[in-house]
Amino acid sequence: MKGDESMKPKVYIAEPIPKAVEEYITQHCEYEKWQGEGKIPKEVLLEKIRDKDGLLNFGSKIDGTLLEAAPNLKVVSNISVGYDNFDIEALKARNIIGTNTPYVLDDTVADLIFGLMLSAARRICELDSYVKTGQWDREISKEHFGLDVHHATLGIIGMGRIGEAVAKRAKFGFDMDILYYNRNRKKDAEAAYGAVYGSLHEVLQKSDFIVLMTPLTNETYHLIGEREFDLMKETAVFINASRGQTVDEQALITALQERKIYAAGIDTYEKEPIDISNPLLQLKNVVTLPHIGSATLKTRCNMAMTAAKNLVTALSGEIPPHIVKELK
Repeated sequence: MKGDESMKPKVYIAEPIPKAVEEYITQHCEYEKWQGEGKIPKEVLLEKIRDKDGLLNFGSKIDGTLLEAAPNLKVVSNISVGYDNFDIEALKARNIIGTNTPYVLDDTVADLIFGLMLSAARRICELDSYVKTGQWDREISKEHFGLDVHHATLGIIGMGRIGEAVAKRAKFGFDMDILYYNRNRKKDAEAAYGAVYGSLHEVLQKSDFIVLMTPLTNETYHLIGEREFDLMKETAVFINASRGQTVDEQALITALQERKIYAAGIDTYEKEPIDISNPLLQLKNVVTLPHIGSATLKTRCNMAMTAAKNLVTALSGEIPPHIVKELK
């Protein structure tokens, strides 16, 4: 695709990307990019996409309205492992390729999950505030104690690549026993980490720490709600680093307020950014992060480059390596 600029495919970059990634795209494509503050408004994206062959995107909704405005569009490349922003049927109907960025962020997200587990169990954020606000004026007492992570039982709901990276850390770093629930048995994970397969009910009942790592689908919407929190131990720590809509947030708030569970660590919410009036932000027994699962400089750069290569490969007429499974 090098050569005459007019022969290069036209793409739109809807997210800020590292300079190295932009330079790579320059070699292969003619492009425009969003340079405004915050998320690109939908009306701007609809205007900019009209004559484009490809779109590099982070989370903007890819639906029939957008696709109708882009008659030349051939590929949408997500800078994300998730793709619940894709209207799969609309993409299929127009024979448009959709790609994502698996593998690149697995270890980074697994690290964050353990950060949430440790922070919630040992009350790190709560006690950091306790020190900084001048309340530490005597020896700590039992009321400040937390829970051990090591040698506890970890339940993983969704044993995908990130789930397996969490299991690896749990087994070899913290000597944890591992239970898991997944659509399919993962014999490799069972052999490598001693993971034991169980029903969702069993995993929720028996686990000291519960990590939710399922994609958002019709089947997983509000997968964890009042009934599921009622099954958990009073000493359980619940972690969600998947998608906010996989949890009934009001049921989570009630479980924390009424001490049905010990604590939670949350990186994703039903509405993002979270509303300042959300009761989660008033609770001491929950660690709240601003959806930073993959947010390290190295990982985000690698994700953007992977997405750019998916985009360029598809526009060159070849099959990109990371087409989302529903579109293969």
